[in-house]
Amino acid sequence: MSLLVVGLSHRSAPVSVLERAALAPDARGPLLADVVGAEPATEAAVLSTCNRIELYADVDKFHAGVAELSTLLALHSGVALEELTPYLYVHYEDRAVHHLFSVACGLDSMVVGEGQILGQIKDALAVAQEQHSAGKLLNDLFQQALRVGKRAHSETGIDKAGQSLVTFGLEQLAAAEAEAPDVERWAKDKRALVIGAGSMSALAATTLWRAGVTELVIANRTLERADRLAASLGGRAATITDVPRELAAADVVVSCTGATGLVLSAAVVEAAVAGRTSPLALLDLAMPRDVDAVVHRVAGARLVDIESLAEAAADAPMAADVDAVRGIVGDEVAAFGAAQRAATITPTVIALRTMASDVVAGEMARLEGRLPGLDERERAEITQTVRRVVDKLLHAPTVRVKQLAGEPGGASYADALRELFDLDPQTVAAVSKPNRSGHEN
Repeated sequence: MSLLVVGLSHRSAPVSVLERAALAPDARGPLLADVVGAEPATEAAVLSTCNRIELYADVDKFHAGVAELSTLLALHSGVALEELTPYLYVHYEDRAVHHLFSVACGLDSMVVGEGQILGQIKDALAVAQEQHSAGKLLNDLFQQALRVGKRAHSETGIDKAGQSLVTFGLEQLAAAEAEAPDVERWAKDKRALVIGAGSMSALAATTLWRAGVTELVIANRTLERADRLAASLGGRAATITDVPRELAAADVVVSCTGATGLVLSAAVVEAAVAGRTSPLALLDLAMPRDVDAVVHRVAGARLVDIESLAEAAADAPMAADVDAVRGIVGDEVAAFGAAQRAATITPTVIALRTMASDVVAGEMARLEGRLPGLDERERAEITQTVRRVVDKLLHAPTVRVKQLAGEPGGASYADALRELFDLDPQTVAAVSKPNRSGHEN
């Protein structure tokens, strides 16, 4: 395993840089194609969320891999490499596994313990599979990360430590109007406008609907998608061009689109709040931002965006269950590493047993030439006896070498086995060569 992660997140970069580096959904495919097309990488996946962009790759050269992934991340994000580099972090092998498992459990999220990241990891794996850039390593890694994340949520109280960005953001808006923010009490009987129809927008719309908003409007560039989401929640659909009119009638607005430019300018918001007696609450969960940051200074409007959420989350209390989740992550990383190291011995063991089988076949052919009078029963009995002897001789060393291979540095035992039995490295490599669909030949 030569797993490499190069990325940036809310922990390493300011929101202004994350905003500019954000990948559009249709940019992930070309990025993955370029990564696996580069010499150091054989597999690749990209995890792109509102507060992180990470490239995962199986590389054969560490330094060349870091350089190539960093360059491609800069190229596809549109941020110059020299500007991006100070904010990039690098994890390799077991540390890379530990990082992804921590991310899956919500330990690295802006709001600790939030569970939406699991859906985003699942989506990252699906995109890599569609692009045929995920081979056995990344398929195993991401699927295990999903299992680890689910285990953390089912076995601990990490859910109590955090919530989705939607709920956290709405709580920040509610806090401006009450000492003890209660989203349901605050949102009840309000008119809500949700801009966008993706997964985050759907979560926001569902949260507001459950809180008892009196009206729910879904606005999207594609009216059909808006209509589908609105119909499922008893709301109504609108197009992006309807937003200024809907904005004037709304009490709370949540925006999360994939637009590369602003969806709500300061001028549009100013026009919407003109003459209002109640404040307009806006939650911007998009990256890059949907709502002009100048809206923070617009009288009659209250804006919570990714940047202000990051500041609020920094002061949020950590739950005691976080330590339990860290323990789960540590155990799972060790188990995954042991399984991966043990798996590296399998092709060598198969090649050894194949060689032994060929030796038995060759010796039986020689015996038949020297003893042509053997009948079928005698030939079968001799063949079975020789195979039992060979199997018994190979059983203990192959079982033991599999056990040893699961330990740190276990790859050296596979090397020793190949050397002792003079196994052809190319033959070993051909025994179990992974492809990018996650299956083996």
